[in-house]
Amino acid sequence: MSIDYSQRIPNNVDLAQDLALQRALEHWQPHYIDWWREMGPVAAGGYEIYLRTAVGADAQGWAHFDFVHMPEYRWGIFLSPRVDGRTVNFGEHKGEPAWQDVPGEHRANLRRIIVTQGDTEPASVEQQRHLGAVAPSLYDLRNLFQVNVEEGRHLWAMVYLLHKYFGRDGREEAGALLERRSGDRNNPRILGAFNEATPDWLAYFMFTYFTDRDGKFQLNALAESGFDPLARTTRFMLMEEAHHMFVGEAGVARVIQRTCEVMNQLKTDDPAQLRAAGVIDLPTIQRYLNFHCSVTIDLFGADESSNAATFFNAGLKGRFEESKRDDDHLLRERTYPVLAVHDGAFAEREVPMLNALNEVLRDDFIRDSIGGVGRWNKVIERAGLDYRLTLPHVAFFRHIGEFSSIHADPGGTILSAVEWDRAREKYLPSLDDNLYVTSLMRPVHETGKFAGWIAPPKTGIDNKPGNFEYVKIED
Repeated sequence: MSIDYSQRIPNNVDLAQDLALQRALEHWQPHYIDWWREMGPVAAGGYEIYLRTAVGADAQGWAHFDFVHMPEYRWGIFLSPRVDGRTVNFGEHKGEPAWQDVPGEHRANLRRIIVTQGDTEPASVEQQRHLGAVAPSLYDLRNLFQVNVEEGRHLWAMVYLLHKYFGRDGREEAGALLERRSGDRNNPRILGAFNEATPDWLAYFMFTYFTDRDGKFQLNALAESGFDPLARTTRFMLMEEAHHMFVGEAGVARVIQRTCEVMNQLKTDDPAQLRAAGVIDLPTIQRYLNFHCSVTIDLFGADESSNAATFFNAGLKGRFEESKRDDDHLLRERTYPVLAVHDGAFAEREVPMLNALNEVLRDDFIRDSIGGVGRWNKVIERAGLDYRLTLPHVAFFRHIGEFSSIHADPGGTILSAVEWDRAREKYLPSLDDNLYVTSLMRPVHETGKFAGWIAPPKTGIDNKPGNFEYVKIED
């Protein structure tokens, strides 16, 4: 499916044939541009940026790279190709034809799902808006802007669904997506992780590794939806989401690599000496990891959830890669082990799987996250150093679900409130950590050069050489 860039709103959904929808979206568009100018990346207006733009909806040759002035980026509406004969493959409607329109009985739940997903997209742009001013290289600056414009397009994807399928309610919800603000006390974003600050590039890399990985699993679950327009929309979004996670994993690996180089040069693992040398010590990286992993784990919701069961039974949201799973896709008789606290200790208990679907998705996320942490440890191992990064225990620093009422350390030991207060700065970034990492944030705009706290990438974007000018900054 090719994308028509001749229209005011690029699309592959034949928008020109639905004049009422086209007018509604064209009315929303200037409000989006106003939001982007107010809350999008700072200091990017005059830059020419080597950006990826979608030109098709299948995996082969779907994107084109070229220099773009960011205010001229062509946001639009792109869906993956329709699969003829597709059916609902899970829940009570299993085997029925996939819905091309919203089933009336599921309207409210579908709108809720779409609004919640849509709200995350502008939130991340708002969280990251100041990072461009302190980018460690033009390569990293380009990657930040690529993530930003694609998050903006993912907002467009959800707004299209709201406008086309939900009438006045959808238009009102689409407007509200531009009114909430990340971290705003009076009108915050819907989910907690999207109200956290992203004050520096290590936080950004952890965010794109963990929180965009949550996006991978949520979008995959929605790509199984019996509501076909939602499934097709999120399948296309996943093609763009992979780069966001790459930015995070590779970014953290490069920070680790540079730290290990300096550790070997100085023959020390002393954080004070390493900070004096201008790199981020490994214990600080671990504390950042602990924070971002635990905040992201909360995004999956309560350990037991009647809403998750409702969404599954209704065919609205499946499991990760639902269609590849070898079971009946009904789950009525199945149970799932869920960790809980009993008499001051952790213990598993079996609960109906339908009510544990948040936990199923969370466990899939944790298994996937372990792989990247293992690759980070390979960087340390190749440097001949003994330190190893680890994911924190699932009960660590939780604010939602079974573990929100207890304190646990990253290893899974339950602590009293006094013990937690005494040890907190061993496990989470302290004010000193934040101030130190922030002190390293100085822009590097010379082509092919990188800040001293991060190593260059192994390969360039679109196979470009190391001295490629990814961002042309006008004086």
